[in-house]
Amino acid sequence: VSGAGLNGSVLAFDFGLNQTGVASGELEIGVAHPLTTIHANSRSARFAAIDKLIAEWRPRLLVVGLPLHPDGSEHEMTRAARNFAAELEARYTLPVFLHDERYTSAVVEDELRANRRGMAKSRHSVDALAAQLILQGFFDERATA
Repeated sequence: VSGAGLNGSVLAFDFGLNQTGVASGELEIGVAHPLTTIHANSRSARFAAIDKLIAEWRPRLLVVGLPLHPDGSEHEMTRAARNFAAELEARYTLPVFLHDERYTSAVVEDELRANRRGMAKSRHSVDALAAQLILQGFFDERATA
């Protein structure tokens, strides 16, 4: 997605089998914010929570973090994230973009440690902060394209 004048909200997901981090941002300003973490270990519970977020935020597009091995090769969670993205696209008829999420959770954990904030004291979970990094990376890549 590139081009001037595109605006509206975006939701990004750090997909996990039991927890899915969610971040929000605006296309026009390109700044991401952690939003929430969906705690659901079933497809129906996960999508019930996402339905509410889609209705509230009315995003123009969605971004899903794509987990890859350090060398860029795919693994089981890569396929799960691709399937999740395809289901989002089919269910909400919104464009869905995949964004490389290598190291996002590790970066978040390092930042929390460096800021001397225990993860229990953090206002947002690692998953929501990882989703924020995924979305910010998407915005930054878009700005330089």
